[in-house]
Amino acid sequence: MTVSASPSARNQLALITGSGASSIDSMRRIEPITLDTPHGPHSPGLAQVEWHGRQLLHLPRHGAEHNLAPHLVNYRANLWALQHLGVSRVLALGAVGGIREDLIAPGSLVVPDQLIDYTWGRDSSFFDGATGELQHIDFTLPFTAGLRKVLLAAAQANEQSCVNGGVYGVTQGPRLETAAEIERLQRDGCDLVGMTAMPEAVLARELGIEYGFLAVVVNAAAGRGSVPITNEFEQQMARAVGGALKLLSVAVGELLPD
Repeated sequence: MTVSASPSARNQLALITGSGASSIDSMRRIEPITLDTPHGPHSPGLAQVEWHGRQLLHLPRHGAEHNLAPHLVNYRANLWALQHLGVSRVLALGAVGGIREDLIAPGSLVVPDQLIDYTWGRDSSFFDGATGELQHIDFTLPFTAGLRKVLLAAAQANEQSCVNGGVYGVTQGPRLETAAEIERLQRDGCDLVGMTAMPEAVLARELGIEYGFLAVVVNAAAGRGSVPITNEFEQQMARAVGGALKLLSVAVGELLPD
């Protein structure tokens, strides 16, 4: 069904999820949404949902069937669709690898405060002078301070350990990194490695959407662990993401009070 939706409520909240959370058992789909955007199709699975008694939008960035590789996600269409639906705040969840020694344990939760973009070839701006007017957006602090505080407070309220701050290195994918590449990322100052925070974060900034990111470590990065990455990923994903969703449910409750 294609919905020519118009904003029905300002200050709507959206939850963008990634690997391990394309569908969420405790989430009830109220209305699936498909929009035509100027930037092509958004990820399938966008829906108005009810989660723990609150209504919000849910967008699985890799699609409902988790078949969109990180470099093929249409980030511009995703963010345009959310803004068109009235979204002004986004909480994003991403599965990452841990680089820093104290962040390699699967299940570790991190609210990063910085990122380094190693991606290439992705459509990363609405204002590139070709598809829109040329603008240079201030991206000094890539994650919204207020939403970072909400996520950290939710962890405390839920008695969950959560690291305040960290540098997220965003790689191209879909392959995982070599051990030498992880060594380079560490020298650059990265604490985590993932594939999806960019250009999602900067596109949100260009549209004036507040953006907070919760990183959940599902494996030690290449060369950092004692077991093969794919084995650890498969064994730890459900438990690690489950812990992250508990934190996010508290954060959603804070942002959408009764």
